[in-house]
Amino acid sequence: MTAWLIAFAFTQAVEVPIYLRAKAGWRAAVLASTLTHPVVWFGFATVRGWVHSYSATVVVMEAFAIILEAIWLSSHNVKRPFLWSLGANLTSVTLGFASRALFGWP
Repeated sequence: MTAWLIAFAFTQAVEVPIYLRAKAGWRAAVLASTLTHPVVWFGFATVRGWVHSYSATVVVMEAFAIILEAIWLSSHNVKRPFLWSLGANLTSVTLGFASRALFGWP
């Protein structure tokens, strides 16, 4: 659970400022990845069982997050929600992998 909380905090630190830049408002910005991160984190093993590849699993899980967060942003009148969600999630996952490779964290 500690690993998830650290990864969640990291994700929020990256994605919330991007969503605020999109003019999502604090509530919408914070709740976007709050809605998807637990599903991505805890559902990863299940999806990996279906897909049988780490890379493919990452793509499936990130696609889920991007689409759901775009729908969430759209419901909060954010213009170009898919592009903002794509940008936030790609930034988050890229920085997460880079941080893990360089520092072993999160």
